[in-house]
Amino acid sequence: MNRDVIIACDFPGREATLSFLDLFPEGHKPYVKIGMELFYAEGPSIVREIKARGHKIFLDLKLHDIPNTVRKAMKVLSNLDVDMVNVHASGTIGMMKAALEGLTRPDGTRPLLIAVTQLTSTSEEMVRSELLIGAGINETIVKYASNAREAGLDGVVCSPLEAGMVKEACGKDFLTVTPGIRFADAAADDQVRITTPEQARKIGSDLIVVGRPITAAPDPVAAWKRCLEEFI
Repeated sequence: MNRDVIIACDFPGREATLSFLDLFPEGHKPYVKIGMELFYAEGPSIVREIKARGHKIFLDLKLHDIPNTVRKAMKVLSNLDVDMVNVHASGTIGMMKAALEGLTRPDGTRPLLIAVTQLTSTSEEMVRSELLIGAGINETIVKYASNAREAGLDGVVCSPLEAGMVKEACGKDFLTVTPGIRFADAAADDQVRITTPEQARKIGSDLIVVGRPITAAPDPVAAWKRCLEEFI
């Protein structure tokens, strides 16, 4: 897959989202992420509207439930014609296989399906003291990625710091989708495991997800172009 920058459209509703997308000139249709806030506020209609505008869409809902529930939910999401969806890898191989089954349409087509390993706001200390995971965070992430690959998924969400390890364990064609991207001169905000677009490219990220460094920038289009230049 060609590298690309996905803009996290973490806006509270339709008006703010479309006003943001209207900033981009004709012929510039960035890949966008629709997450929980926007989807829960506006529902499937916002997905269809943004898709009709010509954008690729990563629907970031992080499904995590019993296999049968996830299978049925994915069957519904498969009708939205998005380009990529995700689940939590901690839901186990059985759940991920069920997600893949539900997402695959009768003709065999489907969006890309990836699994979240550990959120970029999670630290090593949190993994051990709050989640009571005895293995270190890097070992856990690589294991979750290996489980996702065994389940037949296309890749994982991980921080760019783990992208190289995931590639080594799962192969160069296994996608690494990495949030936690900040410009070198920007604040970290609530992210813990972060890096720059240029570093993410060198480490091995296939797709980077960038939110506030673009959406909160004085000139979002310029910030998006800067991301592309540094990452591509």
